[in-house]
Amino acid sequence: MERLTFSDLVAELLPEVCEIWPWDLADELAEGRWPMLLDVRCPGEYERMHIAESVNVPRGILETACDYGYEETMPRLVEARDRRLVVICRSGNRSILAAHTLQRMGYRDVASLKLGLRGWNDEDLPLFDGRHRQVDPGLADAYFMPRLEPEKLRPPAEAAH
Repeated sequence: MERLTFSDLVAELLPEVCEIWPWDLADELAEGRWPMLLDVRCPGEYERMHIAESVNVPRGILETACDYGYEETMPRLVEARDRRLVVICRSGNRSILAAHTLQRMGYRDVASLKLGLRGWNDEDLPLFDGRHRQVDPGLADAYFMPRLEPEKLRPPAEAAH
């Protein structure tokens, strides 16, 4: 079996997932059309900053949160199969994987936030911390700046492949 990278997996599923731009989601919210906002990042990421009214269900427990009979079951999410869901992550990649999973599990109206919270922040849309305080835009900008240490980069021998 061929080894796929994270980017390969996202690209493979992208045609099967609807995406929504941050400004279009902001318009929906401003018009009072509130989909369930499902943030699939880790709890620490969510605590630092998130979109108001979003619900945090990390990707690692998504499938069990979506079904009855598990410790992680979230009844509100289980019962949202006919409700519009917008899946959110940092950059719009994990949300593609999560949206695809939700579709496979019977959710009918799922979209992934294109560009994720980075895109939301780039549009100067508000983010809130775990205490419901608005995050300073400068702090959000700094948080979303990529920071890759050398050991996290692909080794030169692999980059040629």
